Amino acid sequence: MSTAAIEEMGAAEIREDLSVSALFNRGCILQQMGQREQACKAYRQVLALESGHCAVLNNLGNLLLTAGEVEEARSLLSEAFSIYPHDAMSGVNLANLLMKEGEFLASRTLFEEVLKRAPAYQPAHAGLSFVLAQLGDEEQALHHQKIAFQGRSIIPVAYRGEGRPIAVLELIATSGGNTRLQTFLSNSIFQRFIVTAQFWDEDPVLPPHDLIINAIGDADTASAALICAEKVMSHSSAAVINAPAAVMKTGRCTLAKVLAGIPDVVLPRTMSFAREALTVEALSDAGFAFPLLLRSPGFHGGKNFLLLENAEALRTALEELPGRELTAIQFLDACGMDGLTRKYRVMCIDGALYPAHLAIGTDWKLHYFNAGMLEHPDRLAEDQAFMENMQGVLGPRVMAALRQINATLGLDYGGIDFGLNPSGEILVFEANACMAIFPPDEDPRYHFRRAGLEQICRAVRTMLVSRSGVAA
Repeated sequence: MSTAAIEEMGAAEIREDLSVSALFNRGCILQQMGQREQACKAYRQVLALESGHCAVLNNLGNLLLTAGEVEEARSLLSEAFSIYPHDAMSGVNLANLLMKEGEFLASRTLFEEVLKRAPAYQPAHAGLSFVLAQLGDEEQALHHQKIAFQGRSIIPVAYRGEGRPIAVLELIATSGGNTRLQTFLSNSIFQRFIVTAQFWDEDPVLPPHDLIINAIGDADTASAALICAEKVMSHSSAAVINAPAAVMKTGRCTLAKVLAGIPDVVLPRTMSFAREALTVEALSDAGFAFPLLLRSPGFHGGKNFLLLENAEALRTALEELPGRELTAIQFLDACGMDGLTRKYRVMCIDGALYPAHLAIGTDWKLHYFNAGMLEHPDRLAEDQAFMENMQGVLGPRVMAALRQINATLGLDYGGIDFGLNPSGEILVFEANACMAIFPPDEDPRYHFRRAGLEQICRAVRTMLVSRSGVAA
């Protein structure tokens, strides 16, 4: 069914039948079609009629969490679990939010509470396996992974289109570290088969498919899954998006070696340490000096990532950061003469470069969602200039370096986060397949961003269809 038909159907339902079921069904269909804003609107209409609707509280909460609106998502999912404490889905959704926010002990407790009531509920085993891995209990993590995924290494996703779909094998890591490529896989065009790479063997046989998408994007936490993905691919002749070998180049500690020697590119010294071996002396012996950055591998969006100004800060950081290993990173200061830090994100799609955003702020840990761009029209103007004329803003020297980084990594889908130093060199913060783009909210001041982000989405969709070899 087309979006226009859904909209027409929805309008008719709202006019003629304000029933909860009609609005709920409309929200579900819009969500399945990837129409996030319209789905959220329909779900909010349901809650206006029935504030405690279990499925809507969960669906809307998960949609908002995916969009980075964590505070409202937490409120909705907490309400669902409060009203329905015995509903396994509500418990798992809230536990997943806590897990994504780095609240591992609370998440673990909630997953375990769900499993006491529903011992066979596989989503709870899957979530608990990830939490336990982050807490360092790898033996128990593997135990729960096996329960969650053993015997269901290939999971079909419903196809809701008309005519012949593009059949896709979507390889994922059960331990996390996957890309957001599924957001481009509309179920009206693509028939998805999710393959849990670590638990696949030659039985069952792979279903017929036109394309393989390696969605395993974090080389630091999912290296074992990437090796398993290569085994899966050896049984197929289909085209591959993001070959595991390319993803492996993007590990934090590997990246500096891979990109070494590219003109006008500066990469930080990066090294992983076992938690018990991480001391001021060990850091000094490895060539690090304060200030430096310390992070837990496997997290994105600035979670579990700290700036240590001095040696005294190390003890506090070790108490705060999760994980058996921690990664020390040389601090590259991207602060300009005006006291502002600028962090650029450029997406790499099928060999071409696209501007995603320019975040400007005073914090070293800078993200577009926390930069407060709307409060500063001059910063928005800079972002607009970057989105509309990336080459003119960055200049030929920087563009040449970015193209060489892109070519060296060889990712079909990925991104580069970077700043610029006073000499005009690129300070590479990270470059990998886990980069995401988010549509701007409805504030008209963000209108200029829509065309650029749609260009990225169009490039990804075009790549997926053309690589599949199926006429769209």
